[in-house]
Amino acid sequence: MIRVPDIKLSIDEEESSIKTALIRKLKIKEDELISYQIYKRSIDARRKDRVDFVYTVDVEVMNENKLLKRIKDKKITVAPNMNYNYVKKGNEKLQHPPVIIGTGPAGLFAGLILAQMGYAPILLEQGKDVDKRAEDIHTFWTKGRLDTASNVQFGEGGAGTFSDGKLTTQIKDLRCRKILEELVKAGAPEEIMYISKPHIGTDILRTVVKNIRKEIINLGGKVAFEKKVTDFLIEDGRIKGVVVNDKDTLEAEIVVLAIGHSARDTFEMLYKNNVEIHQKPFSIGVRVEHPQKLIDVAQYGSFAGHSKLGAADYKMAHHCDNQRSAYTFCMCPGGQVVAAASEEGGVVTNGMSEYARDKENANSALLVGVGPEDFDSEHPLAGMYFQRKWEQKVFEVGGGNYYAPAQLVKDFLKDQPSKQLGKVKPSYMPGVVLTDLRQCLPDFVVDTMKEAIAALDKKLHGFNMEEAVMTAIESRSSSPIRIKRDEDYQSNIQGLYPSGEGAGYAGGIISAAVDGIKVAEAIAEKFTS
Repeated sequence: MIRVPDIKLSIDEEESSIKTALIRKLKIKEDELISYQIYKRSIDARRKDRVDFVYTVDVEVMNENKLLKRIKDKKITVAPNMNYNYVKKGNEKLQHPPVIIGTGPAGLFAGLILAQMGYAPILLEQGKDVDKRAEDIHTFWTKGRLDTASNVQFGEGGAGTFSDGKLTTQIKDLRCRKILEELVKAGAPEEIMYISKPHIGTDILRTVVKNIRKEIINLGGKVAFEKKVTDFLIEDGRIKGVVVNDKDTLEAEIVVLAIGHSARDTFEMLYKNNVEIHQKPFSIGVRVEHPQKLIDVAQYGSFAGHSKLGAADYKMAHHCDNQRSAYTFCMCPGGQVVAAASEEGGVVTNGMSEYARDKENANSALLVGVGPEDFDSEHPLAGMYFQRKWEQKVFEVGGGNYYAPAQLVKDFLKDQPSKQLGKVKPSYMPGVVLTDLRQCLPDFVVDTMKEAIAALDKKLHGFNMEEAVMTAIESRSSSPIRIKRDEDYQSNIQGLYPSGEGAGYAGGIISAAVDGIKVAEAIAEKFTS
């Protein structure tokens, strides 16, 4: 097959017009075109008087080699082989099945690949299965009762399960295709294979993670919930097993550590066991909510609301005069701001959308980078303690009942507390307390966000909407640590494989899943099943 880019159709043209466009672009007869499939589709909305879909298409034609020699367009090439190839297994014999700690994207895909290769992995999750987890989260949001083991951060599917289910990534890796294929097999929409900004939505993603779990079990693996790894068994610098729920032991010479960015008890346990950990930069800030219609008009002009476009999104950044940067992160079109605490006495916010993205508000994190220079300590876990300090401060300002402090943009820019809401109704549950966010954010974060809001409005008109609502605090954008690992993906404890976002090696669903696969491959290359 050959890959043909830059097939452009206006928003009102039917996708069937791709065939005509291909024949014209390749200068072939209709009967020479055997078949085609869409590889990628993106939206070109740079002109507000015209919106186009731009396609890259894989095409099967007669006399392919002859055609490629004749074509002058250098962008038209042979389509690469996108099939995933399993690694060749090693020779060392495992005495026990690999143990995987955590069932977020890294843990699930490490488990899936190992199961597909015959290793019968055991996945241990401290939280509950996704259905019970959803019930606990609903109780927290509606009644303010937090389960510290079953919440937006912990449980089947990881933190991403209660998000927008965004599948965008900056990495270029063939494993990404494998992940998308497995997600579709598990119930995700087929369009994620080719749209430029794929997402699943929290509602569909819950079914997808259940189906991946069932596939792992069907292939001989095991998945156990409410099984928190509370210690390691280590001898002579090598892993020998894990302690579960402070009492049960499970022998293993291979342990994959896919714990997520909020597993603070586990971070402390790793430090106690002399696992090499380093501080890592991350970001903190707020969730900012606008009317979704405002974002649609800003991005699509008169085409806003068109049935083919759906809810518009954005992604922006600004480098400020104080040498810090502010940026939007994990934008959730037509979504809601959610309570994402995992520790008692702290408030954390995040964003979430269902697949339809049809709620009234758009929300995004507005974040400012922080680093070791801000932590006032060289302790490897200083970033984690920094997060906790501000989450507890926000909890206090919010009234001590998991309500979140909030402020209107106009008041934030004027350094005055908000007294009443305007047109934008905050979606955070259990609820918000209007206040002055200077009480619960570092001064440098406030100053950076102020400058950024004005600058970002020049990129997306309406971003500085006076009645837009800012809700604190978004503090779990990424892990505050990195667990050192070598070229074989092992930590300084032999047999312990840090993986994914919590270990400091990924920043989203796809990148974490890719890292999980890489770790599974490293294990398979060394050991036979």
